[in-house]
Amino acid sequence: QVQLMESGGGLVQAGGSLRLSCATSGRTFSNYAMGWFRQAPGKEREFVAAINWSGGTTNYADSVKGRFTISRDNAKTTVYLQMNSLKPEDTAVYYCAAKRTLSRPPLEYDYWGQGTQVTVSS
Repeated sequence: QVQLMESGGGLVQAGGSLRLSCATSGRTFSNYAMGWFRQAPGKEREFVAAINWSGGTTNYADSVKGRFTISRDNAKTTVYLQMNSLKPEDTAVYYCAAKRTLSRPPLEYDYWGQGTQVTVSS
């Protein structure tokens, strides 16, 4: 089992920045690729970004490319999502998730956190 806990969400004005963190415990963090996903009210959960076990490979949704950066610290067993130039359409609950290999579809991820709310005001 891998336990995940997100933090860092909040209310920010459009154009602002937030950094989300996902602390993990349980099985060896460096064995897992990590992903960030989001879900807005009335919408399906969607892929945001993912990073492989070493941090050497990353993948982003087109909607966040150039604005968001995913990173990880294997010594701290934590993954981060730096979000810059935030837009109102980024408003959602953000989740981190873990699986053995990097991929995009949410259904392929094995472990999930509880989520953290990000609200971007216009």
